Amino acid sequence: MSLKTATKSSNALEGIHGVHVVSSFSYDRTTQVGDFQTNCKSSEMGTNQRLFIERVWQQRPPCLRPIHCCIHGDQSALETAANVATSLPFIFLGMQAPRKNLNTKVYANSLIGVGIASSLYHASRGKLRKYLRWLDYTMIATTTVCLSRALRNENPKFLMAASALVLPFQPLMVSAVHTGMMEVAFAKRSLKDPDLKTAHNVHKMSSLLGGALFIADDFFPETQFLHAGWHLAAAIGVGTCNKLLE
Repeated sequence: MSLKTATKSSNALEGIHGVHVVSSFSYDRTTQVGDFQTNCKSSEMGTNQRLFIERVWQQRPPCLRPIHCCIHGDQSALETAANVATSLPFIFLGMQAPRKNLNTKVYANSLIGVGIASSLYHASRGKLRKYLRWLDYTMIATTTVCLSRALRNENPKFLMAASALVLPFQPLMVSAVHTGMMEVAFAKRSLKDPDLKTAHNVHKMSSLLGGALFIADDFFPETQFLHAGWHLAAAIGVGTCNKLLE
């Protein structure tokens, strides 16, 4: 049937009382418009969802952000000396840490690595500094993973593999996850072993102080010796963690 014939037939039927003919062409056009509007709404919803996810991702905490290494030095030579000096206790703690098995030996050596990496970073200047900053963060994250493994051999293999893959790119996030696991293990052990209660109380206080100093150092980078204070608080916390491995 041609378009002209179909139009005449529709007009003829329209003259009959009670009969209303909807042209197939009009129906197709309406359907296309409806589909277009539906697709537009779906596209708009998808765009809004993507924008929301991007906004949330941009507002994520610093621990979930890639490292933007700073190449600027400390505020003074005295602050540099303080930061290097307060990095050395980690080397001492690594040398004194228990070495009962392979996992504890790896953890002890990683602590020594933290002290060396931190000392090199704070003593460095120029473009090399940003690479040593990455090495510093990476060694800290590696130590938390090693401590988690030393405290608990049955850690999920998926978690350990994921930590190893993410560590070079998000060391702060890896540190946060495994530090949290260590805190839970420490709390449980202290409830069962009364001899660990004192060490756990010291650990809690040093952790709170260290967290406050770390945040303050991030918000007030021009204030001297905040970073050195965080080194000392962290060293006290690490020293109490060694009690768990004895």
